[in-house]
Parts: sequence; structure tokens; C-alpha cells
Amino acid sequence: MDKFVVSARKYRPQNFLTVVGQAHITTTLKNAIKNNQLAHAFLFCGPRGVGKTTCARILAKTINCENQSKDGEACNICNSCISFDAGTSLNIHELDAASNNSVDDIRSLVEQVRFAPQAGKYKVYIVDEVHMLSSSAFNAFLKTLEEPPPYAIFILATTEKHKILPTILSRCQTFDFKRITNNDTVEHLQEICDKESIKADKAALHIIAQKSEGCMRDSLSILDKIVSFTNSQVTYANTLEHLNILDEDYYFKMLTFLQQQDLSSSLLMYDEINRKGFEGDTVLNGFAEFLRNLLVSRDAKVAMLLEVAEDFKQKYLQTAQKIPAAYIISALNILSEAELNYKQSRNKRLHVELTIIKLSYLQQALELVNNDGVVSKKKIIDGAKTVAFRALPVISVSQSKSEESNFETKYQPPKPLKTKQPSEAKLIIERPSIEIKKLPNNNANQNLDTITTTAAPKTTLGSLSKIRQQITQQNKNGNPEAILITEEELYVCWGQFIEKLRIKSNFSAVTNFKAAELNVIDNNTIEIITQGEIHKAFIEVERSNLITHLQNYFNNKVLIYQVMVIEKEDAAVASDVPLTRKQQYLKIIEEYPLVKELKERLKLELD
Repeated sequence: MDKFVVSARKYRPQNFLTVVGQAHITTTLKNAIKNNQLAHAFLFCGPRGVGKTTCARILAKTINCENQSKDGEACNICNSCISFDAGTSLNIHELDAASNNSVDDIRSLVEQVRFAPQAGKYKVYIVDEVHMLSSSAFNAFLKTLEEPPPYAIFILATTEKHKILPTILSRCQTFDFKRITNNDTVEHLQEICDKESIKADKAALHIIAQKSEGCMRDSLSILDKIVSFTNSQVTYANTLEHLNILDEDYYFKMLTFLQQQDLSSSLLMYDEINRKGFEGDTVLNGFAEFLRNLLVSRDAKVAMLLEVAEDFKQKYLQTAQKIPAAYIISALNILSEAELNYKQSRNKRLHVELTIIKLSYLQQALELVNNDGVVSKKKIIDGAKTVAFRALPVISVSQSKSEESNFETKYQPPKPLKTKQPSEAKLIIERPSIEIKKLPNNNANQNLDTITTTAAPKTTLGSLSKIRQQITQQNKNGNPEAILITEEELYVCWGQFIEKLRIKSNFSAVTNFKAAELNVIDNNTIEIITQGEIHKAFIEVERSNLITHLQNYFNNKVLIYQVMVIEKEDAAVASDVPLTRKQQYLKIIEEYPLVKELKERLKLELD
């Protein structure tokens, strides 16, 4: 029984012609070989499984070939090519930098570079996953990489170019490998299936290419698994089953239900998908990709971006013309947000079902509007509805002179008022009554009613004027009930506020409030003198409570205070100076406000 070799190794390209999807790289390398313009260091970078190491080996094999072809390919029959294929060539050295990333490994490599090749023209050193080298190893490699012997060529390969030192990048000729397209992958897989006598549907191979995301090695590994699973019968159905991918027919049916606002069928469809074992995030991601393909299919210019099997392309193109772009874009936005929040959701099934409900009623909620080239979303309103107002009837008010308090109100249907000339209308104003009369029009069929309204000036215009006068007088004189601010009363009020702070256990504020000095500017303004910005900050923190306390104590709502900072350099010396009798008294009543009450009862005076 022959030993099984995976397709990725069995069908690894042996020359530049068989490399898939990297024509821009292989053409450049062949021209450099033909024109004898080889650089001394190459850097191959790009995604995984796209042919970096393969191209490095082909380059090493080709430059040492004894019978190169005219187009720069190896002959595969000379001793050098045969030894290379057998893995016994002494001119090619491969180093895995992921497991040999120390300074000692690079020093050992540099020691080998000193020896010239025994056979062939070049000694080629391939360093794979070079980004794994340590900084010290990179620095040890710099000098040799910049000025190697003429027979030495270095080929560095990496998937993470950004991790390589700029000093290394500047010494290498860089080649950027790209992802392999789905069409190239499908063609290569079909060739292998033909060689291996495997029956494969093209739609199934296209699904494999999509799943591999541009990585040829992954696509070959997937093909090997499906061949083993299906006994060399690669069909569309068993490929979907093996890769755990939803059939696109489900998405077409789901879209139809959503367009018809058939919520019941949509939820039942999701239940069927869920019972087959598909996770909610898989459904959200797949449906978002499906809608993206529909959006691409709407415009012939970008239809080339549609990467689906040929069997489904026509169906996509037909369906895309029936779905409004506004719906597709808004649905993509909802699906993207739902997919991001899926992991944080506790009830994941409900999370997906809520998304389906939003999509079901989306088309009657939003539309896209093009305003001067700027596309924006606009809410759809079924119809502009005017506010229904009741027709106001004409009110006829008549008042008897004998009974001023009795009014008769008569409601009549609305009548348009006609004004012929200003002279026909007469406005009579009397105090205390206001009478508005409109003279009858001879040409009119009916007379307008005379409207007379009598009101007491004390309760209407008179009372309003009186209120305004009172407010104006209060603004001029201030609050008449306000307590006159004296220095003594101010310190009593200040002490009460300090006591409130002490009850709140705010001892830092208590200390700073005690150290403040107070001055009366006028009946509505007081001044607080502090000894520094920190002292001022403690007082400003209590601003709202302090101003409320002061206004309530002095019954003055316009009372304000201002804080002044006066820094005293010789504060320590000044503290030793004895206080006067008045200063002592103010300090005492600040600490004990009842002392002031005792002084007033005993009618005591300060000396």
C-alpha cells in the first residue's frame, strides 16, 4: 500500500509556470534570471498558502540549473535539479525562523555563508517565517544581509511584513504575494480532480474556493477531506454538509418571505435552519454576504465582483433587479450590527429572531433619498395628516346695565367678517367698561351684533398694573423684609453654616471656613477673604449650599458673596499678635452663636 501524500505536497509547483495566481511575481523572477539581474536578498511577503515558500524553492532550483530554458525555467533533468527534487542538494539551506530565532542560530547561518558552493553557481538560504526572529538575531543578520559574498542569495519569507525591522526591509527586494482568486482556485482544483479521477461539481469546487478565502493550501486540504468523506464524489450537497454551509436557496427563500412581510414563514425558516445545527452568527453572516452579492449584482459595472458559482449568477442578477437598493443597504446595516452584538447576547435565538422581525418590516420604514449627490436615509410616512381643529363659533355676548354680573352666551355658526371702509367701524373705550361696536352695513343682509364687555379694573387691567408696580418697587428697593446685614449677624450666620459642615463630618471644610475673614460690602453683597487658592477651593465647593444658607438667614434672595484671595507671607508672625476685644468676640460667636443671644438679653456692650 502506497503511502498517502496530501494534495498540497503532491501537487506543489515545480517550476514558475505551474505557480497559480502569482503571474506578477513569477514573470519578474524569470526576467531577472534571464537578464542576470538577480538581487542578493529577496523578501516574499503575503497571506498564508499563496506560494511564498514554493516560489523561493523554485527560484533556488532555477538559478542553479545547468540547462536553463530560454524563458528562465529549470530543466528538471540535470544533476542539480534531480538532487534538489530529491532533497539532497547542498546548495540550498532552509531555516525555520519560528523555531530557530536566537542569535546563535543566525551566527551559525552566517558561518556557513563563508564557504563557497562545491557545485553550482549559488548557495541559497531560505529563511521562512522571518518575522519570528528576535531583535538581537535581526541585528546579527544585518551586516551579512547587506554585503553577502557574490555566490550567496538570501530569500526571506513572512506573513507579517510589519513585524520586520526597517533596516532589514531596506536591504531586500520585496515581492508582495496576493490572495488567489476563486476562479484560479477552481481551475486548479479541477485539474487535480481530473488527474485523480475524482468526479466533482463545479459549484462544489466554487464553494471550496470561497471557504479557503484565497489560500490554495487550505482549498487542497478541504478537497482531500471531502474526497475521503464522499468516496471521490464531490457534489454540491455533500460539500455544503461537510463544510457546514447553508445552501443559498435558503437565503433566496428567506428574502422572498421578508419582502412579502410573511413573518411566520420567516421565523419557521430560521427554526428549520437552527434545527439543522447552524449557529445564529453563521446565519447572520451568510445572509449579509448574500445581500452583498445582490447589491453587487444590481450594477453591471461591479457585477464582476460577484464571486458565486455559475449556476447561481443568473439567479442573483434577476433577483437583484426586483429588490430596492434602499432595502438592501438598510438590511446590511441591521445584519452587521446584529452580528457584532451576537456574542454579548444572552438569548442568542431571540437575538436572531428580533433581527428577522426588523428585516421583515424594514421596507415600510425607510427609503433612500438623493439630495444633490448625497444619499441619505429618510423615514417613510404613510401620508401627511393635518391636525383636525374644531370650527370656532361666533360668540355673541350681551350685558344688561342693571345686572352687570349676568352674561348670556349665544353660539352661532362661523360667519366671515366683511370690512368695507375704516370709517364704518367705531371703537369706543370707556372706563370702567370697554365697548366695541360695529356699525351696520346697509348692503349686508344681516346686522352684526354689538359686543359689550364690562369688567372691573381692579381685577383685570387695574390689578395687572398694580402687580407690575409692586414688582418694579421691589426691584428698586430690594426685598423689604430682608434683614440688615451687620458684621455681627454675618459671623453668627457663618458659625451656623460651620456647624452644618461639622454635622456632615466635613472637617477639612470646617477648618478652612474658620480661617476665612468676612466683610460686609453692602446690604446685598458680602466679601470672603481667603489665604490661598486651596482655601478658596474649599469654599467654592460649598457654593450652592452656602448661598442658600445666607439668603435664607437674611431673608434676601438677591444676596451674593465674592471670594478674595490675599496671601500673607508672614502669616506665622501675624498669628502671634493678640486679637482685639471685638475680634475675640466675633470669633466666639462664630464658634458659639448663642453667646450673641446672651449678650443681647443681658444688654451687654463691648469695651
